[in-house]
Amino acid sequence: MPRTSEAILPRIIVDDVHKDFKLRHTHSIKETFVAAIKRKPLTTDFHALDGITFEIGEGEAVALLGFNGSGKSTMLKLISGVLTPDQGKVLTRGRVAGLIEVGAGFHPDLSGRENIYLNAAILGMSKKETEARYEQIVAFSEIEKFIDTEVKHYSSGMFLRLAFSVAIHTEVDVLLIDEILSVGDEPFQRKCLARIRELHSQGKTLVVVSHDLGMVTSLCERGILLRDGKVLFDGSSADAVAAMRA
Repeated sequence: MPRTSEAILPRIIVDDVHKDFKLRHTHSIKETFVAAIKRKPLTTDFHALDGITFEIGEGEAVALLGFNGSGKSTMLKLISGVLTPDQGKVLTRGRVAGLIEVGAGFHPDLSGRENIYLNAAILGMSKKETEARYEQIVAFSEIEKFIDTEVKHYSSGMFLRLAFSVAIHTEVDVLLIDEILSVGDEPFQRKCLARIRELHSQGKTLVVVSHDLGMVTSLCERGILLRDGKVLFDGSSADAVAAMRA
């Protein structure tokens, strides 16, 4: 069962949040001109989130569930601060790290070593904190031989391993995860999942978006099911998955 009531203060508060996007229907000046002549709309409003409200307590592991277009990834980006709501408010307590766009902030012309320090700083770590965790980050990534090579020469798998390793070794209170457990091969995925479970056992708050419903059910005790930008269900993850499949 959710452990929100056990927490003195929630880690995340989402209060009546709305978020809209404009969808463009033309992709060139010519298409825009033709559409204007025919008086066709150039854009339409898409209501990604329509009055979302929930709280997440300290130490909870919560899955945001829903089919494509339900608003779950948008909600995660609002919690991370990448996006801001059009209406309502999103409040977080403590240091938040988002495994949303793995490797955002990495510079292709810098080495893996240099990018560890750069990305860790972007995620809020001090140089001293990064130095203390540097060996763990490199060992976890399994790319020690290439750590002084420029990142632009890395394969996509090597890049993702290093970026993921940096992110999960930051000192955080809230960890946001969006479909990143698909990085690397199966043994590395298992190692990533074990590390995430370890962070949760240490009392870190997890918010997970994934289409792997089996993994979500085993990792998260609570599920929030979104549909058409609204909360359809909020309860145990197993019941949330069942409601999604209904």
